[in-house]
Amino acid sequence: RGRDRFDRSVSSVAELLSHPGARVSGSGSYLVGLDNGGTANKFTVMDRDGHFMIDRLVELPSRVTEGPTAAIGALRDAFDAAIELAGIDRADVLGVGLDTPGPATAHGVVSSRGGTNFAHEDWKGHDVRTALEDELGLPVVYNNDGNAAALYAHHEHFGVIGGERSSISAIVGTGLGGGVIESGRIVKGAAGMAGELGHVHIPMNGLLQDGQPIPSCNCGFVGDAESVASLTGIRNNLLPYWLTRYPDHELAGVEPLDAAKQVRTFGERGDEMARHIFEQQAMALGRLFTIAANFTDPDVYLLGGGVVESEPSFRDWFLERVEEHTLLRDEQRDVASFALVTDLDMAGARGSAVAALSMLGHR
Repeated sequence: RGRDRFDRSVSSVAELLSHPGARVSGSGSYLVGLDNGGTANKFTVMDRDGHFMIDRLVELPSRVTEGPTAAIGALRDAFDAAIELAGIDRADVLGVGLDTPGPATAHGVVSSRGGTNFAHEDWKGHDVRTALEDELGLPVVYNNDGNAAALYAHHEHFGVIGGERSSISAIVGTGLGGGVIESGRIVKGAAGMAGELGHVHIPMNGLLQDGQPIPSCNCGFVGDAESVASLTGIRNNLLPYWLTRYPDHELAGVEPLDAAKQVRTFGERGDEMARHIFEQQAMALGRLFTIAANFTDPDVYLLGGGVVESEPSFRDWFLERVEEHTLLRDEQRDVASFALVTDLDMAGARGSAVAALSMLGHR
């Protein structure tokens, strides 16, 4: 079974949404998907049959550090660029799907404490969804960025049977994002904060070396998944410890963030210290998926991020280690699979468009 279990389905979102049972009604033929990030807005356009009108990554500055007024203007610029690039009229747009980083409510209200990408004082408690809706004069459907990417990954993997299946996606980046999909729909939770996989506490016994400090997360937790399985976890927790074990390593004199970014390259080369770091990350993700197995019991465990977009032999080694550390019952292993999150750079915008169609298509 091994490597074949990581092969993704060739089924597409287009196949899913063009299924007779999933046809939509309502005015407007297109959905615009906007993926808002700390530095850039990515965007796409999808028709009602699920075909994407923009087939490559396109992005513009997000201006979020300048506060809500500038950021909403930048989102409008991204919307205008999307419809121009797709060659469609504004009157033909049914609605907009928007995703942003968290923390925010299910309805798109930024946390009263702000966040990493929403540090400007005016973001605290700001209703970004309604602000964009007022700016564009179109309905806007909101999700956090991890959930949007998870939704796209789910439907791209399952195709026409996506509405009958469940999945959990873990996306390793600066932090650890992702989402839970049940019967083809995002599980948001009462406050919109379900699927915050990075902040799930995982067992550290057997993961850490003797004398290795319990890792801490920027959110204030200790021992959560993100404190290990993320670029931030490498920089703040894993690399500082492993450099005490390998004091003569090439990365010992490198600035911490630059050093953390280079760990993957060393891992691809088979570097011993880097492999120790990624072994701990794989174990953390496996333990996270083990919790999911006992909580949601999904059909597929999806993994995305830079580490799985690396050199194939290293990627396969890492994925195999994640699966090995995911403890499933025999009955679960017989029916579940592991796969990659594909088109990650575009997954947020595309997932936002899919979510908008799901919500607005029958209005």
